[in-house]
Amino acid sequence: MKSISSRNFIATALMLAVCLVLVAASVVGIGQGYVIDEYKDNMENSAGEVARTAYAMAVEESLSSWRLAMTLSSVSKATGNHIFITDTNGVIVNCCDAAPVCDHLGVVIPEEIIGVLASEGSFRESSFLGGLFETERLVSAVSVSGEDEDEPIGYVFASVNQHDIVTGWKSFFIFVLLISAVVFIAMLIFAFRYSKRMSRPLDEIAAASRMFARGDFSVRVKQQEDTTDEMGALIDSFNKMADSLENAEKRRSEFISNISHELRTPMTTISGFADGILDGTIPKEEETKYLISIRDETRRLARLVRNMLDASRMHSMASDKSRRTVFDITELVLQTLLSFESRATAKNLDVDPQLPENGILVRADKDGITQVIYNLLDNAVKFSSEGSCITVRIYKDNEKAYVSIKDIGETIPADDLPYIFDRFHKSDRSRSMDKDGVGLGLYLVKTIINGHDEDIAVKSENGMTEFVFTLPLAE
Repeated sequence: MKSISSRNFIATALMLAVCLVLVAASVVGIGQGYVIDEYKDNMENSAGEVARTAYAMAVEESLSSWRLAMTLSSVSKATGNHIFITDTNGVIVNCCDAAPVCDHLGVVIPEEIIGVLASEGSFRESSFLGGLFETERLVSAVSVSGEDEDEPIGYVFASVNQHDIVTGWKSFFIFVLLISAVVFIAMLIFAFRYSKRMSRPLDEIAAASRMFARGDFSVRVKQQEDTTDEMGALIDSFNKMADSLENAEKRRSEFISNISHELRTPMTTISGFADGILDGTIPKEEETKYLISIRDETRRLARLVRNMLDASRMHSMASDKSRRTVFDITELVLQTLLSFESRATAKNLDVDPQLPENGILVRADKDGITQVIYNLLDNAVKFSSEGSCITVRIYKDNEKAYVSIKDIGETIPADDLPYIFDRFHKSDRSRSMDKDGVGLGLYLVKTIINGHDEDIAVKSENGMTEFVFTLPLAE
């Protein structure tokens, strides 16, 4: 299978070849015609200059004078054109060739050509001139007359061999082809190097993807492109995806490790106590106490499994838009606060509800949001310093409802803040632990809020910790 670089190189080479063929065809078709027209214009100008000179000399001498013949010879050598003069009857009376060897003198030009000159004053065609020349030539002829356009006294003919024009043109065309070939080769080399350079990041991405498939998420693609262009943006997005995959793999490993630990502890306890009862290590009179421990550990294990299932269920329910209804978030917060009254009183906590008088209507899954508020208030009561104050504030801004729950207690370490919503994350001051101590409380909160396509944020400094989440306002 051909690589992207080779396919790109072949496509570029084909386009270059097609362009060169089109240019060559244009040069041949247009350039040759242009050169011939230039020759015709040159001959007509030469013939015109000779005609004026001949008319001036004819005042004192004849059109067959030796001085005029020398002039014709000089002009012929300067322009490369063959020049001769005829009288009004078409008889050649003077020629650029030397008189002793010129065999054109006395030859008669065909009447039809003379007729055209007599009626139109000029002639411009390819012709043999009635057999005067053995090969077809480009011919341009003008009449010899005064400025007042008197009757002509003769005609000046200038001609050039078409073969000479084509031969000269072929030499030029071959030179153009050589230059084009050099340019083509140079462009192929450039296209090859550029294709390799452009495909290098894709090759690196493919190699990194193969490493990902083998479970190695540490590979990154070297960023050599401007992140504002497509390739640079692709590399940047790929590296960010790699970071996300690596972090997800780390979280997965941590999750497996944590869940293994959480499951191992109650299972070890249950197994140990059960073995003790069965093998008689535990006295009969103490079996009830250890059976109670087995029951408690079994229930804790069941709660752990239930909470894990709840996390998955809550995410699915929060994403289900058919469950969303319109309700007053202020009223829901007040109802949830009532369930914490006894716990707040036991810790001598004050509650400062900063709620709007008219309430704020939102559209969301009411059960899910109830769980969010309950978990956040549970954390606030649990980690507030005794005798401090919990502030609950609700407001709206930019088509969003904001719910803020703030408590005063121990500051969450800055290193823990980015991971506080992760499953089973625990720190010295574990804000992410729920009431069962399995570290799913805040994970459930974030799962529900993200299921609504909304955000939740936390900040903790100088002993004050605040959670803020958003909800969409009801339309």
